[in-house]
Amino acid sequence: MAKLSTEELLDAFKEMTLLELSEFVKQFETTFEVTAAAPVAVAAAGPGAAVEEVEEQTDFNVVLESAGEKKIQVIKVVREVVSGLGLKEAKELVESAPKAILEGVAKDVADAAKEKLEAAGAKITVK
Repeated sequence: MAKLSTEELLDAFKEMTLLELSEFVKQFETTFEVTAAAPVAVAAAGPGAAVEEVEEQTDFNVVLESAGEKKIQVIKVVREVVSGLGLKEAKELVESAPKAILEGVAKDVADAAKEKLEAAGAKITVK
């Protein structure tokens, strides 16, 4: 098996959709028994003090609650937001609401998708 360079791997990842990349990360974590979450520094506490880890949420899911009255506009925006979807897949996704349309994405990506979808008339929840 030929060894891929870092650049070749990055090029392959750039061609993947966010959903495909999220699935890859899950399989990678399972296969190698690791986690891709950033380590959280814990402050040293005095004796007897309780130490509590506070982890900031970095991965968000964009959930389509309903398409609203402008279903065709929402389908168009879903195709724009979720790369690699055909018309049929986008229509099925919109009709199966409530449904997660983006999983494990950064906050800015989730907010941008929410803004576009709400502008088209959809009801969106970011979790």
